[in-house]
Amino acid sequence: MPESKRQTAAVAIGLQFPNGGALGPEDIAMIDMIRKERSIIGASRAIGLSYRKCWLTVDALNRCFESPVVATFPGRRAGGAEITQFGERLVALYRSIERHAAASSRTSLEELNASLDWSFDPKARGAAAERDLA
Repeated sequence: MPESKRQTAAVAIGLQFPNGGALGPEDIAMIDMIRKERSIIGASRAIGLSYRKCWLTVDALNRCFESPVVATFPGRRAGGAEITQFGERLVALYRSIERHAAASSRTSLEELNASLDWSFDPKARGAAAERDLA
């Protein structure tokens, strides 16, 4: 791959809370899309997830914390959902953790990036494993 086309390694943060809850990049993307679409069903369509998956994720996030992350307005003519003040703070805290992790790991990531085999095909991984078992 030409040098200019290469991407660099990145840190993806997945938080596991002591009460069993979790927060990751997919959850943040969903919260952002709910903010934009102002509805759970609109967000589910925009990000390509089922409404049920989005609704269950919102429900889990709302139950994980003492304050809700997303407020819903079922049955209202305009209907929809909006991110609460706590939800906005949650996103801000998550992004702060991401920035700090990326900054503190930059040198290590650069070293790992320099060590990558650019001909690696992740799709071939399963075939190689099957071949090794035969």
